[in-house]
Amino acid sequence: MNSPLVPLGRPRAERADAARNREQLLATARAMVAELGVEGVTMDGLAERAGLGKGTVYRRFGTRAGIFHALLDEDEHAFQDQVMSGPPPLGPGAGPVDRLIAYGRARTAYLADHLAIVRASLDRKQPVPAGSPATLTRMHIRMLLSLARPGITDLDSLALQLTAALEGPVMLYLSAPQPTTAPDPALADRLGDSWQTLIERVCPSG
Repeated sequence: MNSPLVPLGRPRAERADAARNREQLLATARAMVAELGVEGVTMDGLAERAGLGKGTVYRRFGTRAGIFHALLDEDEHAFQDQVMSGPPPLGPGAGPVDRLIAYGRARTAYLADHLAIVRASLDRKQPVPAGSPATLTRMHIRMLLSLARPGITDLDSLALQLTAALEGPVMLYLSAPQPTTAPDPALADRLGDSWQTLIERVCPSG
């Protein structure tokens, strides 16, 4: 039982031209984020820089937030691929405790790196959603706990609480007012260290 997560669903097959447009738009959007920040990415600006019609952009993404949803979806698939088939300790091949620690560190770094994009993907008039990535995190943690055998009977509740500990700080940040300063670059390392301490306490026999 060493396959971690249920694979994320892939979109239905696209026409070749639609697939090319999607890849072009996503690559252009990433370049704009790197150059201008998320604030500098607009629907019209993306269409102009990608050399595509505005209608193509609006049909593809619907809204400006849809651009960032698409970027997150692609990055989330890449992250899950690393968990399912990448090298250990994040991927298969390491012990369950080592994988739990590695997952928490990698997930924390991923979430911290994507904070601006996640914010841009949200409708600030709506509550912060609890999406499927957190559900997949819980499933993965639950599977590794069953292998680590920490001596706790209710592993489902433990997995839920560990998921909250891992994803919760980012959710609190997202639900707070827009910050006036950039996130501390050392935040991911500190949270990763705390996660490792938590796992080593929960699974002391490692």
